[in-house]
Amino acid sequence: MANGRGRTTRQEPNFDAPEGRGADRGSDLRMSAADRAGGSVAKRGSGSTERGGRQPAKGGGGRGKGGGGGRSRSRRRGSILGKLVYTCVVLGLWAVIGVAGLVAYHASQLPPIDQLSVPKRPPNIAILASDGSLLANRGETGGRTVSIKELPPYLPRAFVAIEDRRFYDHFGVDPVGIARAVVQNLTRRGVSQGGSTLTQQLAKNLFLTPERSASRKIQEAILALWLEHKYSKDEILELYLNRVYFGAGAYGVEAAAQRYFGKPAKNVSLAEAAMLGGLVQAPSRLAPNRNLKAAQTRAAQVLAAMQELGFAKEPDVKVALAQPARTYSSRGGGSANYVADLVMDVLDDFLPKFDADIVVSTTVDSSLQAAAEKALVDELNAKGVRYNVGQGALVSMKPDGAVRALIGGRDYAQSQFNRATTAKRQPGSSFKPFVYLSAVERGLTPDTVRDDAPIKIGNWSPENYTHAYHGPVTLRDALAQSLNTVAVRLGQEVGPKTVVQTAQRLGISSSLQANGSIALGTSEVTPMEMVGAYCAFANGGTGVIPYVIASIKSADGKVLYKRGAGGLGKVMSADADGMMNAMMHETFVSGTARKGDIPGWDLAGKTGTSQDYRDAWMIGFSGSLVTGVWLGNDDGESTKKATGGSLPLEIWKTYMTTALKGEKPVPLPNMNRWHARPEAAVAQAAPNPIGDIIGAITGEPQQTASTRPPPPQQRRRGGDDRNFFEKLFGVGED
Repeated sequence: MANGRGRTTRQEPNFDAPEGRGADRGSDLRMSAADRAGGSVAKRGSGSTERGGRQPAKGGGGRGKGGGGGRSRSRRRGSILGKLVYTCVVLGLWAVIGVAGLVAYHASQLPPIDQLSVPKRPPNIAILASDGSLLANRGETGGRTVSIKELPPYLPRAFVAIEDRRFYDHFGVDPVGIARAVVQNLTRRGVSQGGSTLTQQLAKNLFLTPERSASRKIQEAILALWLEHKYSKDEILELYLNRVYFGAGAYGVEAAAQRYFGKPAKNVSLAEAAMLGGLVQAPSRLAPNRNLKAAQTRAAQVLAAMQELGFAKEPDVKVALAQPARTYSSRGGGSANYVADLVMDVLDDFLPKFDADIVVSTTVDSSLQAAAEKALVDELNAKGVRYNVGQGALVSMKPDGAVRALIGGRDYAQSQFNRATTAKRQPGSSFKPFVYLSAVERGLTPDTVRDDAPIKIGNWSPENYTHAYHGPVTLRDALAQSLNTVAVRLGQEVGPKTVVQTAQRLGISSSLQANGSIALGTSEVTPMEMVGAYCAFANGGTGVIPYVIASIKSADGKVLYKRGAGGLGKVMSADADGMMNAMMHETFVSGTARKGDIPGWDLAGKTGTSQDYRDAWMIGFSGSLVTGVWLGNDDGESTKKATGGSLPLEIWKTYMTTALKGEKPVPLPNMNRWHARPEAAVAQAAPNPIGDIIGAITGEPQQTASTRPPPPQQRRRGGDDRNFFEKLFGVGED
């Protein structure tokens, strides 16, 4: 301030309140000298000295009692409320930061969003019969990919109704559902319920593991948001329907419809759609093939939800409830799966790589497959215990090697081992045609005579089935009656190596032992090999490679593979084929297969029984179909005298009667090329010294075993006519 001399003097600040002001305010706001800068040192010119703090005047400076205290309490309350709001805001911010941090952390564990893509669905292999009907699906999914446009509208709606009724309204995550799940999981002390939307479930199926944890749920939500941004609702629903698991190895709605109802998804009823929609909650527990009642109860809940949301009309729901869905029961043991397994075994040879659904068309006739399965299973059910026969196999082909039916066992559900293609067993006498063909190719004929008499090779002395011997017999009769000694003699004449080479030339690929016993079928082979080799007899002498795949196409119809001409080429002459068919035809006329004769058809073939009755075979053919049957036990246990002429022949006839029904009979090839030549037969006949002496005396040639006309019974056809050898010597069924 200015003094009288016109100079400004410095004025020290004074923090001591004037007397009475502090009392009026009810507080002491004075600052002592100690509080000032410089501590207790007094400032010059201030006139102030250090003094302690002063207590406020009692009574509030003369104001009314309690007036100042009320305002103080109000300020305190406001201060507490403000602090509470402030604390909540701060905590909320920290919570947001924490959640953002968690999301960022878990997002960092995922691939970059710009690199995300829906993984390709594992390809399905649809395996079709020759008429286009589905035999089986193979692959990880069990069914092809379907478009949502292919499906009846109520099928996708069933999933929306029961799994995510707000599917078309939310953005991929349903906060209400998540909150409900959190409450449930906290109150039950564990993860007991999920709040996942369909989009979240799809995200889990596409990108994540089945682990149930908070970490996975966060990642699931992130991915769900990405899916909703990337795809439309219908595209998401279509992806879901093709990826979700329905139990029993079925991934996707098409696989489930085929698995449980035996029909494509586009043909399911409302009741079936509701059952499928209910399965995804707990596919293992609710699978209708395991727990039909639980599946139907769940389906009723789905129907109620559909009606509530307007997805299904009340009358339709009533019908569906009155007639609940039931599972499809395949005929027999599902033998088509043996065909499917064979397809998968050879598929790599024709299409090594593929990353999309494919359709494999086979040569198998679905009606013949069913007939073959029924013939085999019915016979084993009726007589298997009596003959101690536990298993069987059947292979049927066209003469060009196209498989028409294939049964790899009694029941696929019980055993997936394919005995038709994999089991190697001794073929017994059904192997003899390769021995006889070797002999025919060396100049012998069906009328050539050989001795049926004891024979010994080293320490081995083979015997006939009946332990009886018939003396000189023609090759035709020896093969028809399955005489072991004649087959062994022929094997020794041509040489075991020649027999092995002949069998291999016709298509036998298994290792064969070139020894004396090869003539009796002691080396093991598969039914598929045997039937394939017999095809050469049925088609005129051309070797075949059995095949089951006719073509392979992509899902959109592009041809990826189509079978062309192929095979082993000419493996025998027409004359040799004609003679072999004449001899094997005799098996049905007077031999061990005569009970398998089918009126109106020329048939040829051979029965077979291995040592100790372990294996029983029947392989026979017409000019249009070749079929082989094997029976036995997987562990090699002997049967109770089951022979090729008993159970296998009965199965063969039952099946072939059905397979040939309605078809025009086809003659056996080259049968007209061979006829008996008496002069050649006499020259090849067994020696007849007594006849020669009588002829020298009388001047008249005497008949030999080869030129002597057979008894009438031997050439008569029919069930009751037993042949000459059986009447005389009791020849049994080989």
